[in-house]
Amino acid sequence: MTRRFTGTVNIDIRDSEPDWAPFEPAKAPDGAPNVVYIVLDDVGFAAMSCYGGPIETPNIDRVAAGGVRYTQWHTTALCSPTRSCLLTGRNHTRNSMACITEAAIGFPNASGTIPPANGMLSEILGERGWNTYMVGKWHLCPDDEMNVASTRRNWPSGRGFERSYGFLGAETNQWYPELFYDNHPVEPPDSPENGYHFSVDITDKALEFISDAKAIAPDKPFFLYYAPGAAHAPHHAPKEWADKYAGRFDMGYEAMREITIARQKELGIVPPDARLPGLNPIGTNETRTGPDGLPFPAMDETRPWDSLSEDEQQLFTRMAEVYAGFLSHADHQIGRLLDYLEQSGERENTIVVVVSDNGASGEGGPHGSVNEMKFMNGIPDDMAQNLAMLEELGGPATYNHYPNGWAMAFNTPFKMWKRYEFNGGTCDPCIISWPAGSAARGELRGQYHHAVDIVPTILDALGVEVPDQIKGHEQSDLDGVSMRYSLDDAAAPTTRRTQFYSMLGSRAIWHDGWKAITNHPTVSGWGHFNDDEWELYHTDVDPGELHNLAAEEPAKVRELTALWFAEAGRNQAFPLDDRSPMEIIMTPRPVLAAPRERYVYFPDSAEVPESQAVNVRNRSFAVGALVDLPEPGAEGVIFAQGSRFGGHALYVKERRLHYVNNIVGLLEQKVDATEDLPTGSDQILSASFVKDGQDERGMATGILTLYHGETAVGSDRISTQVGKFSIAGEGLSVGRDTGAPVTADYPGVAPWAFRGGRINRVRVDVSGQPYLDLEREAVAMLMRE
Repeated sequence: MTRRFTGTVNIDIRDSEPDWAPFEPAKAPDGAPNVVYIVLDDVGFAAMSCYGGPIETPNIDRVAAGGVRYTQWHTTALCSPTRSCLLTGRNHTRNSMACITEAAIGFPNASGTIPPANGMLSEILGERGWNTYMVGKWHLCPDDEMNVASTRRNWPSGRGFERSYGFLGAETNQWYPELFYDNHPVEPPDSPENGYHFSVDITDKALEFISDAKAIAPDKPFFLYYAPGAAHAPHHAPKEWADKYAGRFDMGYEAMREITIARQKELGIVPPDARLPGLNPIGTNETRTGPDGLPFPAMDETRPWDSLSEDEQQLFTRMAEVYAGFLSHADHQIGRLLDYLEQSGERENTIVVVVSDNGASGEGGPHGSVNEMKFMNGIPDDMAQNLAMLEELGGPATYNHYPNGWAMAFNTPFKMWKRYEFNGGTCDPCIISWPAGSAARGELRGQYHHAVDIVPTILDALGVEVPDQIKGHEQSDLDGVSMRYSLDDAAAPTTRRTQFYSMLGSRAIWHDGWKAITNHPTVSGWGHFNDDEWELYHTDVDPGELHNLAAEEPAKVRELTALWFAEAGRNQAFPLDDRSPMEIIMTPRPVLAAPRERYVYFPDSAEVPESQAVNVRNRSFAVGALVDLPEPGAEGVIFAQGSRFGGHALYVKERRLHYVNNIVGLLEQKVDATEDLPTGSDQILSASFVKDGQDERGMATGILTLYHGETAVGSDRISTQVGKFSIAGEGLSVGRDTGAPVTADYPGVAPWAFRGGRINRVRVDVSGQPYLDLEREAVAMLMRE
């Protein structure tokens, strides 16, 4: 609270009395603890060793050994919505985060923009004297604000974080991430060839941020939001980390579930009589159709392990090994953070919270993928091609995701996965350790809680009240309740009575140990919500949601259904949206600049995200560069858009102009000039594609011609990609190829910047209306969850 000036002001300073209090920055109370959030991504309830899982996480286990693990802690079932809860203490729909930010629909429940009335913990603590840092995944600003021309109101810096470093969207390539640093985009400091990995990089930055401030103000506490990309797809891990798990998943996901539940019983994580649900607990294409005859979503079916071929089992097993290596590698970086806190003497008085933002991901579908961009472009996976990439899985040459059978295994003992309001989507790891503030060590807690409860818990521990206003905005009431009571009292009843859930058509309500939930499949397009069947579970004794008691307790079903509608109204949860991916992606959304027929780009500018860049898909286009070439010998990238998993580039190599169009990493179509480059000022080098047809897959076909000025110097027939070049990141750049290079033809390591001449500007001309394969782009959007 700002203090009124109480000094004395006269004409002469000699007759005046100063009062510094109104002008001094806030100071946290002496001895105030630090706070560290460690927010994992798509890590299911049963992945980590301290929850009975098969993946070694010795450093997260260190946190658990110094605190408590919750067995009934819940999320929203999706990342952006949960992260909004973790930072505001309000339910996701009140945060306008009914879905991921890229799926905003322009209603108060789903705009992708958290209202300023719902202040974040970073905003509260920053105004109370804590340093505030964010590293890793943000995913809390709408798609049209994830670029350098946008407002920064929803970037970390706009929501109370003094320093930040990471990526803004749902996912990124862990070897070639799309990075921002504070308020501007930057390129990775090194390459994977030199050992670069995103998890290492953000840990370096976290330690840098903390130590920079501690050198000046060693007693000032900090709040660190540490959010690695692990273990969201793509599952990228150093090979030696994946190799540590060689052979450990050979038994398959069904057998792994049995092994895991046995461990969980030994640890007391689940009741002794807990059992596993079936592999397809809510239906398949063969068993269920929607009210209008719509099919059950194929991506949500799981194939029995014994129905797989030997090659499929070999591939799926390696996918699990890579995922495990990815999470273990991230755990190792968490260990570096913990080591720093211990060596600096900060660990004892640091509250460490470790959570996952939702259950394990089923977005890999029944088959998984070596390169998700194939699926996004309607190109079926080929087993021979996938097996050829077996040794490359997890490396820079792949963009991989495991099949959904492993999601079931890593969510043991629960049903389903991320996106669903069954416990497989919402019941997640939560570990809290505060050595100086709690005597609990290595204990379990069974109280029912939710992501909205973390902010009240932290504020309770710090003795900080929610302010009436933040930056002039009146603050709304919190939905969360403090969990602090449970840290040292395992027997205390939960202070949470009710929790509301809604995600992509899946709905649930928990109240006093009972849960009502619809078995409505997500993103199915089924609609008809009033016709939904509500199931009933006594989750205090049946956490796996196996025993549907709806027929035995119809009054309880009516009570909870009515309560859901009351809570949905209070939390502005409407309209409900279970539309198909195609319909969701067709939703009109704000854009910074309307599509145009001519785009001009300049060298040394920030990379342009694909969503804000020229769209050349399935249309004629021309890429022309105005360059100065004072003498022979110029080389390097002139223009690049996309990556090795899909993109195109114009470049100079060995005195010749070249163009490559890479279709999802499967086919590099290269067109070479037949003449050496001219020299002189104001030379125009260009590549022109004239569409003359379309193949059965929807790919445009035509002739690509290279030009020096008006002189054609080479041509060939090519096809162009149907869908987006990338799921997230990997945009357009001039004078270099940032990220994963479009082609392996570059002689040097990317970005292989242009040299020996000067690029003045690049113009991209397009004509006609852009063709959008809406189904492909919709699936791409949903894979960004």
